[in-house]
Amino acid sequence: MTRKIALITGASRGLGKSTALHLAAQGVDIIGTYNSRADDAQAVAAEIEKIGGRAAMLQLDVSLIDGLKVFSEEVAKVLATVFERERFDFLVNNAGIGVHALFAETSEEQFDQLLNIHFKGPFFLTQKLLPLLADGGRIVNISSGLARFSLPGYSTYAAMKGAMETLTRYQAKELGARGISVNCLAPGAIETDFGGGSVRDNKDLNAYVAANTALGRAGLPDDIGGAIALLLSDAGQWITGQRIEASGGMFL
Repeated sequence: MTRKIALITGASRGLGKSTALHLAAQGVDIIGTYNSRADDAQAVAAEIEKIGGRAAMLQLDVSLIDGLKVFSEEVAKVLATVFERERFDFLVNNAGIGVHALFAETSEEQFDQLLNIHFKGPFFLTQKLLPLLADGGRIVNISSGLARFSLPGYSTYAAMKGAMETLTRYQAKELGARGISVNCLAPGAIETDFGGGSVRDNKDLNAYVAANTALGRAGLPDDIGGAIALLLSDAGQWITGQRIEASGGMFL
């Protein structure tokens, strides 16, 4: 049986790394991207190869829209030379950053940065990669619990994630003719280095999250990597156009 291939943006750390390792454990080969952490990305690739998978890591700044066409050409070359394929099967739009700024104090620079990384970048990256995505493939966009509940300081970030949730439904509708499913996975607060690692490292914040989460703790990267892998498993083939929150029941 031909192994599936997943392209995961931001695969060198955090949720992207966990997703790559969970999918690799399911027999999926990985094309991962990193922005600046080349050594971390190669370490993830080595872990994947250790369990019998294949992995290739490519540099990508998803916010640089002008570079996305060249990136798609690099993906085509890697598919041909490393995997001896013309198409990949799964796209996970995971790359992101966290910026904490109250609405009244958000600068245009901060707004544009979040727009390009969290909405415009994934929009046009997916568009450029469509010719390389196999019919019957799947796309997972990453949203956030913050698109459902409101915490001061995240208005711009959450607005971009809300835009991705709407886009997900339209992508599912328009790409369904090719058998491509598109869903949005929305994590709650997770213990990673995202946003400066505050949920992981700030004991008071971690306790606040735990106290407001039905399952009684903050999330871990493997909670999200596992959820994405579940969505991309054979059992998830009939799910499309959905927002699926993996937050342990935060702010229910």
